[in-house]
Amino acid sequence: MKAFVAGATGETGRRIVQELIDRNIPVRALVRDIDKARAILPPETELVLGDVLQPESLNTALGDSTVLLCATGAKPSFDPTGPYQVDFAGTQNLVAAAKSQGIEHFVLVSSLCVSQFFHPLNLFWLILVWKKQAEEYIQKSGLTYTIVRPGGLKNEDNSDRIVMQSADTLFDGSIPRKKVAQVAVESLFEPGARNKIVEVVAKPDAAVKSFAELFAHVA
Repeated sequence: MKAFVAGATGETGRRIVQELIDRNIPVRALVRDIDKARAILPPETELVLGDVLQPESLNTALGDSTVLLCATGAKPSFDPTGPYQVDFAGTQNLVAAAKSQGIEHFVLVSSLCVSQFFHPLNLFWLILVWKKQAEEYIQKSGLTYTIVRPGGLKNEDNSDRIVMQSADTLFDGSIPRKKVAQVAVESLFEPGARNKIVEVVAKPDAAVKSFAELFAHVA
């Protein structure tokens, strides 16, 4: 297995890279600024220059990767096309490259509540709408996929346990980014994670379950 990570220098992406490195999985990280990435990511990471909005850069960047994890996300800005460009068009470009390069598993980090149009986050240029469009595009692509929808993201890890449910069943809650990274990476190894949307939060009173049990429980 060789993992390609898009959005690698973001807060969630860098934790996905670290999780992969910790499991001795070689990582190619797609970055727009090599120097910035070198300061953020583990030294074992192979850095490749490219941009999800420049599709011609992606086939070369993917190289010999076998799995792809996408943790991209539009940053808050005054550009009304930001979420469309990054969350939808960028994902479309990654899907096209993944298909042409024979990627075996595509993992997308999305968001809780993407199916709720009247959600406050959609005031930010319909960001959840475009994330949902990206999800549907992956589902129709023919690729093996896992879509991870985390609740509110926390930078600090904690001892809370992961709660995992089927699409459109969790509507609040939070989860540390490190646990989101663990879910994303574990999905590559669990047959029960294939071609599923999983919603994840973390709660202190949740039952202790293995990742195999968590994924198997999701319809």
